[in-house]
Amino acid sequence: MLILSRRVNEKIVIGDDIVVSVVEVRGDQVKLGIDAPRTVKVFREEVFIAIQEENKKAAAASGMQLPLMDIPLRPKE
Repeated sequence: MLILSRRVNEKIVIGDDIVVSVVEVRGDQVKLGIDAPRTVKVFREEVFIAIQEENKKAAAASGMQLPLMDIPLRPKE
């Protein structure tokens, strides 16, 4: 895992077309702005997990098998 320190209004560039900006820091809360192409899906982790669980339930109900998503949520330790 890469850990970076940034201050308000500083940015992190991911690849050629994703920019993450620190918008505000207040106490233990950090607000981030994410500028990415519309084709890139950006989710909060808890929303991503909920979507995966709903997809699994729907697939189980229909008897369909879904491929495993190859997107790690947490780095392997």
